[in-house]
Amino acid sequence: TLESDFRMIRLSRQGLVLLLIAGAFPTLILVYLTFTSDDGYAGEATFQRLELKFASKLRELSMDNRALRKQVSLARTELAAFEMNVDEASPKSFNNCANTQQEVPKCEVIHIAIVCSGHKSTRDVVTLIKSVLFYRKNPLHFHFLSDTTAQVILNYLFETWRVPDVKISFYHADKVKEDIEWIHNKHYSGIYGLLKLVLPKTLPTSLEKVIVLDTDVSFATDIAELWKMFSFLNGLKVLGLVENQSDWYLGKIWKNHIPWPALGRGFNTGVILMNLRVLREMNWMEMWKKIAVKELETMQYTQLADQDIFNAVLKEHPYFVYHLPCQWNVQLSDNSKSDKCYNQLEEPKIIHWNSPKKFKVENKHVDYFRNLHLAFVEYDGNLLRRELFGCEKSEDANPTASQEEVSEDECFEFRREQSLVHRTHLFYLDYKYQPEEYDVTLVTQLSIDRLQMLELLSNRWEGPISLALYLSDAEAQQFLKYAQDSEILTKRTNIGYHIVYKDGQFYPVNYLRNVALNQSQTSHMFLSDIDFLPMPGLYNHLKSVVSRIDMEKENKALVIPAFETQRYRLEFPTTKADLLTKLDKEEIFTFRYDVWPQGHLPTNYTKWRTAKAMYTVKWERDYEPYIVVKKGIPLFDQRFVGFGWNKVSHAILLDLLGYKFVVLPDAFIIHMPHAPSLEITKFRNNALYRNCLKTLKGEYQRDLSRKYGLKALKYLSVD
Repeated sequence: TLESDFRMIRLSRQGLVLLLIAGAFPTLILVYLTFTSDDGYAGEATFQRLELKFASKLRELSMDNRALRKQVSLARTELAAFEMNVDEASPKSFNNCANTQQEVPKCEVIHIAIVCSGHKSTRDVVTLIKSVLFYRKNPLHFHFLSDTTAQVILNYLFETWRVPDVKISFYHADKVKEDIEWIHNKHYSGIYGLLKLVLPKTLPTSLEKVIVLDTDVSFATDIAELWKMFSFLNGLKVLGLVENQSDWYLGKIWKNHIPWPALGRGFNTGVILMNLRVLREMNWMEMWKKIAVKELETMQYTQLADQDIFNAVLKEHPYFVYHLPCQWNVQLSDNSKSDKCYNQLEEPKIIHWNSPKKFKVENKHVDYFRNLHLAFVEYDGNLLRRELFGCEKSEDANPTASQEEVSEDECFEFRREQSLVHRTHLFYLDYKYQPEEYDVTLVTQLSIDRLQMLELLSNRWEGPISLALYLSDAEAQQFLKYAQDSEILTKRTNIGYHIVYKDGQFYPVNYLRNVALNQSQTSHMFLSDIDFLPMPGLYNHLKSVVSRIDMEKENKALVIPAFETQRYRLEFPTTKADLLTKLDKEEIFTFRYDVWPQGHLPTNYTKWRTAKAMYTVKWERDYEPYIVVKKGIPLFDQRFVGFGWNKVSHAILLDLLGYKFVVLPDAFIIHMPHAPSLEITKFRNNALYRNCLKTLKGEYQRDLSRKYGLKALKYLSVD
């Protein structure tokens, strides 16, 4: 009655049953039955009872055996495919396989998925994107799974970067957090370190494959070379990964270290080839969750975020993974043995700073890799705005002026600046501030040569600041180091730093002002210049003033009287009385009293000396006061670049729109001395510069007349 897959040989008395199980895994099982009774009949009866129980057990084993044979058959098929896989220890094997890869069509879109959250992550991802753009020859589509902060920053960055043949899509992390927030993750990446697990669910179902990258990687080759590796992901191979290059998953990092289960050394998930279509078909979300729940019963939490769970899945399903050659993810952590990879194989193709210490990691070749990375950090991103010839052109490609237009217009360079779109990175550093009901943000801008004013300003204005910085990519790194090393600035999280990258020949002062103005998050704004320092307590004074004045029913511009000193070591006045004393001693003067008196003369400094209450002044020609206004005012006119008329034009517009200029009697700012800017030097020494500024003035006035009619006629009197 036993199954035909088994043979049974019975021996009496000291009996021996030998079972030979014939199946996919031939196994010899010896079962010894020793009978203690001297009664042959009793021994025989005992044997029969055992025989019946054993036969029942064999039927169960037979059913399991059939299931095993199916799995083994599948495993053998996968093994055959696996043996065709690239032997990452053999460059020769890799090169032979590479020769069989199909080239990526020139205009095929390569899809890249990146998890990005917070301010720092947006800085890191820019370096990654630069490295990809530098080598790429194909159109790219970046898919960002991000929080609100990163989405706002990156969306504006790409809008102003305008790289041809690059598309971006955003997927808000909040929509899928419920899928992973139940997992306790001790990795520094927090909940965002688990989001790669949900990419098959999050990305569009029409997208069948994607390259997944960490933000701390840099490319040293064309990403199309990695995209080609998808040709090796067939059958059930759904993930392309590089083996982990440390002993983490071997449990050898420190004493009593218990890692998550993994195949051998495990795999690093900083670079992933992901076959989305097959992952969805095999119900990936349910699969990884089931395995994670089981492992968390003993592990309690993840140590390396999503990487632990990916490895636990691959431990149970080893045929899911395709072994990428190690140079596609050269891992630079303290315990990494990556030098065995790039010493034996080709040069690194992707550098991965997968240590919390980043550039301070202990690696004998760290200087080489750091320089390679910094080359992209400081690389001029504007140079990456190159089109891919032979592919369909982007709809938003920048129009170029004809040669005839250039030759006929002597002010072409000034007009060209108006059409420039400056690449802009908002909130370059962490920003955390909750505005009060009546609050005032100081809005200003600077270039690298005024950076030293930032600490001085921060010491005298404790409120929020919205600051636009005009910098090159390399200068942005100088600023970053300056800010991170400053004891004063590191204590502040209410300063919004917005990097506007250099492009063109002139300082785009009004574009900078508009960037800073638009990013202000308070009810009111103080529009100032970086060279001015406010009186002590001005922030709290202005908050008190705007809370008492109704600036909703009537448009008002609150004028802050401006003064100047030529002394670098001025004992800064603390009160109005103190300032008037220094004014009488000629240690302080009204601003530009000797070279541009009309700029601030309407403020009426004589009246201000004795004023106890606010008073209204009328607009006059060339008036350019520093003012406090409510949020939502008109922007500055961006045709005015460099030196001249950039604030005057704005004051004209405010007057035209009915704003009243109201002087505050107990407030003041002081301009600190500095070397002349490059722009004022060009204005003074270049007749064409001055002539073109005059031309732009006339065009601005005529534009106002066309838009506002008779109301704008009084502004036509300018030379």
